[in-house]
Amino acid sequence: MAKQPTIYLALTDDWELRGDGSGDMDTIQLEPMRRLASIYEDNGARGSFFVEVMQQRTFRRFQSEHPELKALADRWESQVRDVYQRGHDIQLHIHPQWTRAEYRDGAWKLEGKWSLLDYSAEEADRLIQECKDFLEGVLQPIDPNYRCLAFRAGAWCVAPSPHILSQLQAAGIVLDASIVEGINIHTRNLQLNYANCEESFLPFYPNMQDARKVSSRKEEIICVPTCHFIEPKGFMLRRHMKMAWRLVRKRFDVRRKGTLQGANSVAAQPSEYREWEHVNSSIRSKIVHQLRPYLNEGTYQIGDLSALEYPWLRCMMKSIRKRARSSGLSEVPVILENHTKEIRSFKDIERFIKDCAQATDIQFITLTELALRLQNGQFKIQTATP
Repeated sequence: MAKQPTIYLALTDDWELRGDGSGDMDTIQLEPMRRLASIYEDNGARGSFFVEVMQQRTFRRFQSEHPELKALADRWESQVRDVYQRGHDIQLHIHPQWTRAEYRDGAWKLEGKWSLLDYSAEEADRLIQECKDFLEGVLQPIDPNYRCLAFRAGAWCVAPSPHILSQLQAAGIVLDASIVEGINIHTRNLQLNYANCEESFLPFYPNMQDARKVSSRKEEIICVPTCHFIEPKGFMLRRHMKMAWRLVRKRFDVRRKGTLQGANSVAAQPSEYREWEHVNSSIRSKIVHQLRPYLNEGTYQIGDLSALEYPWLRCMMKSIRKRARSSGLSEVPVILENHTKEIRSFKDIERFIKDCAQATDIQFITLTELALRLQNGQFKIQTATP
């Protein structure tokens, strides 16, 4: 039996409002970030927060006309600095739909294209450089040595592209964490297919025109896939049963409390979540989509702490350990995901982090540390066979 390698676990978080600009910043950003950072600190871990910079730049752009936005933007920067000074890592996240934002009656209307892939080379280069400069401008006053070294694209949209990886590398980005196996998005805002990535677990040098592929040579930028795992059929059945039960309860509550409750329910509210519905998805196609994994080995799940209950988190770690052993390497870095805006149970996350802290084969690592150790040759980086 292969020896269990040391797993270097990077706890990342996409720190942002919802994709359509909605959401209360205190509820889904500021307070969850504080709680999450405290959980990490209590267990000897440090998180890496991918802070969404376009949101903050837009708040600053409108702050002279709307003083409430200035107050929120000030708190955003204060918290980013505070978390960084507590030892956590801050890295770059960009949702380009904020490029054409309007603020009316206390609500945002975002008209920009959601995918960085849909922008011209000139537009994408400007967004990447300006956002990186902005983030370094927030943190370098308290730490002149701070450098933004890691990037995750909004909605994972980094490939294929003839220019984005080169632009990231030119901006000084060392590590990209935008690739996650199994994603297949077909919505009115996004078209993305990562169903057949050539490397989905280990760090690799990417093909500079298509990060889903592995380069045959050393590149100046490195991709480290965000963790995914195959959800077993038994877990999938339990999840679907829970979803069905929640739906039944919601409909019962709507009928019991009347039409007013229905108008105010989550399902009835204008929400980002409708933006993620696949186009041309009939009821029949949705049923087929749900049933197909039962005929195969299971379904893909992103290693997202906010979306997974404790049993699923344990299942994920079992998969990570198995894949790490199969790699034949003695040290394997793994990037986990989280969305503070979506956290369902801090208790489950805390229990999972405590497990990892007590495990002899797991060490926590920040993205800055990971980027530097990759550059220094501590971890093997995959290349394609010519």
